[in-house]
Amino acid sequence: MRRKKAQGMVRRGDPDYILFFTVLTLVALGIIMVFSASMVKSLRFYGNPYHYLLRQSMWAALGLSGMFFLMNYDCWRYRNLIPYVYALSLVLLVLVLIPGVGQMRDGARRWLGFGSLGFQPAEVAKFTTILFLADMLARTKDKIRQFFKGLGPYLLALGITFGLILSEPDLGTAVTLAGAAVVVLYISGANFFHLAFLGLASLPVLYQVIISEDYRRKRFLAFLDPWKDPTGSGWQIIQALYALGTGGPFGTGVGYSRQKWSYLPQPDTDFIFPVIGEELGFFGTALVLLLFFTFAWRGYRTAMAAPDRYSCLLAAGFTTIISLQAVVNIGVATGSLPITGITLPFVSYGGSSLLMSLLSAGILLNISRYANR
Repeated sequence: MRRKKAQGMVRRGDPDYILFFTVLTLVALGIIMVFSASMVKSLRFYGNPYHYLLRQSMWAALGLSGMFFLMNYDCWRYRNLIPYVYALSLVLLVLVLIPGVGQMRDGARRWLGFGSLGFQPAEVAKFTTILFLADMLARTKDKIRQFFKGLGPYLLALGITFGLILSEPDLGTAVTLAGAAVVVLYISGANFFHLAFLGLASLPVLYQVIISEDYRRKRFLAFLDPWKDPTGSGWQIIQALYALGTGGPFGTGVGYSRQKWSYLPQPDTDFIFPVIGEELGFFGTALVLLLFFTFAWRGYRTAMAAPDRYSCLLAAGFTTIISLQAVVNIGVATGSLPITGITLPFVSYGGSSLLMSLLSAGILLNISRYANR
C-alpha cells in the first residue's frame, strides 16, 4: 500500500527503450575498445591478450544483471534502507584510508579487496550519495530554502563524503560528485544565490587543493601549456592529441592504435577516448558524444516526467553524475580540462565504475516506466 501511495497509483509501463539501447550500445562499444586498448598491457603483464577483456566482460554481465533487476524492482520499495546503505558507504571510505586495509595503486589508496580482486568505495559512495540526497530532499521539501536549517545538514554530509574521497586522493571523483549534488540541490528548490555563494567560496579551497600537491600543480600547468614540458607533465595530453589527430575521419581500424603501445598512459581507462578517436576516427568519437547526449536527454526527460519528487531527484542525480563524468573524461582526453583520473562511464575498463553506472541506469529505467503516466 505504501508503494502505491508513493507512486500516486500510477500504472507501470514499458521502460524508455531509447535510453535502454543507448546504455547497451555504450557497454558493447566499451568491451570492444577495452579489448583493443588493453591488449598490449595484457600481454606485457599477464602473457594473455584477453585478461582485461574477460574481466570487463565479467563485470558487464554482473552489472547488466543488476540493471535488469533494478529496472523491474521499483525504487520506492528500498527507500527505507537508503540511510543505512549511505552510512555503510562512508564506513568503506574510512576503511580504504587505513594502511594495510586499503590497497595502494599508482600512489593512491582507493581500493578494498584482495589482490587484483578489488573495488573502489568512492564509486559506491557516488551511487549512495545520490540515493541519500533524493530521499532526504524529498522529505524536507520547502526547508531546503533555508541556508542553515535546510541546506546546512546536506552540506555537512557532502563535506564529509567529499573530504574522504579527496583523502584517497581522488579529486576527479570528488569534484564530479559535488557537481551532481549541486544540481540535485538546485532542482529540489535550494536558493540559487546560496549555491552560487558556496560555489565562489569553494574556488580558493579548490585552488589550495591543486597547489598543495606537486603532481596536481604540474598537471594544471601542463593543461595550460603541455608543450612546455613535452616529455614530463605534458606527455599525457600530447599523446592523447596525437591519437585523436592520427585517426582522421574514419580511423586506423579497431586494434591498430599505435599510441596504446606504451605511448599513451592508461589507454584502457582514463584515456580510452583518444584510442577510440585513433581507431574509429572522427565518426567514432562523434558516435560516443551522440550516445552520451542521448543518455542525458532521455535521463532528464525521465526526471521531468517522473511521478513524484523522490523519483524526479533520483533520475536527475544519476543522469547528472554520469553525464558530468563523461564530460570531464572527454574534456581531459581532448586537453580541454586539467588531467584528473576519472573513467568514461560504461566504456572504460573498471569493474566498480561499470557496475555502479549500470545500477544507476537500472534505476533510471525503472523510473522511466512511470514517466508521463
